[in-house]
Amino acid sequence: MNDHDTIGPMMAQIGANARAAAATLATAGSERKYAALIGAADAIWENRSAIIDANAEDQVFAEEKGLSPAMMDRLILDEPRVRAMAEGLRNVAAQHDPVGAVITEWDMPTGLNIRRVRTPIGVIGVIYESRPNVTADAGALCLQSGNAVILRGGSESFHSATAIHKCLQTGLKQAGLPPEAIQLVPTRDRAAVTAMLQATDHIDVIVPRGGKGLVGLVQREARVPVFAHLEGICHIYVGATADPAMALEIVLNAKTRRTGICGAMECLLIDWRFYTQHGPMLVEALLQAGVEVRADGDLAKVPGTVKAQPDDFGHEFLDMICAAKLVDGVDAAINHIRSYGSNHTDAIVTADDQAAAHFFAQLDSAILMRNASTQFADGGEFGMGAEIGIATGKLHARGPVGAEQLTSFKYLVTGNGAVRD
Repeated sequence: MNDHDTIGPMMAQIGANARAAAATLATAGSERKYAALIGAADAIWENRSAIIDANAEDQVFAEEKGLSPAMMDRLILDEPRVRAMAEGLRNVAAQHDPVGAVITEWDMPTGLNIRRVRTPIGVIGVIYESRPNVTADAGALCLQSGNAVILRGGSESFHSATAIHKCLQTGLKQAGLPPEAIQLVPTRDRAAVTAMLQATDHIDVIVPRGGKGLVGLVQREARVPVFAHLEGICHIYVGATADPAMALEIVLNAKTRRTGICGAMECLLIDWRFYTQHGPMLVEALLQAGVEVRADGDLAKVPGTVKAQPDDFGHEFLDMICAAKLVDGVDAAINHIRSYGSNHTDAIVTADDQAAAHFFAQLDSAILMRNASTQFADGGEFGMGAEIGIATGKLHARGPVGAEQLTSFKYLVTGNGAVRD
């Protein structure tokens, strides 16, 4: 039997272990989960040198594989990023434990008291690319929400994920929780992904975290329910009444702060009236910052721009590139976003309350923003401590998926000898 032939039995065992651990986690007290998360955070910081060394191995592998600069940026770990990872675990630990929280409660004339109470989903499968910090974030959020998790990281982050996972298990053991609560698939073999997508007996929901190719694969082949995290084709519409200084700061931050994250601006829409008053200042600022601006129409006349091609709109560049276009009013911006967006994050910069309200009402993106950079599309920035991804579907979870979004609910019904007529 070769290694490929052993994947099925191995994944079945991992799934069975996760299901058993989920039963324990469902009734684990908040104090034990807190202790596990703090212990894991401490272990990550104490072992930062080993994690960074493991990441260096991954970088060599990724360079040989030909990863893009944006994907390399997602992969790289240095001391500040490791510190941020540990702080993320502490932030999750400090969050309110969602398990057992009463969502709503009411009494019926029949004498029944009914409570809708948050409960863990069970076993979460997370399949992700590049970012090794997802190992920590996903493990922490699943633990806090009382779920066991099976993590399958990208081949390029294999060594980093393994080192981080070891620290998570240290925290679990210190808190007296089963180490099988957070498991990392110990192989790069893609057959493990297929096994997870078909593991209806062992996994309750799959969360894909990666590019369009990965998410599309998961959605096509999964027999397990999926929390879809689609592309971050984020738009910023600079309205007619936008303050030019504010617009400039927001647009530059949204595109250049970190180009490789899903909240980066990929398309700039400028209202004709703003352009008439203030000229090409936003495009010129992007060019000066080193961004390649693929411009349409009159914007293509701005020196230094590249004429946009049709497929530049609706494209996730994840690089120092963005599309740009002039639009005639808020409805034209809305129509463009409906045609080319991915329902992730879209923003309006405006001083007009009515225009902002119309933008918010007419678009159905998971996150809509006014006068703020799309780079805030992040669970940590939403006060969730961390996120397992940005869900762009419409069922169960939308937007940043934190610990609360990783719960379901059940009804607890109490009577006093109640019988039905």
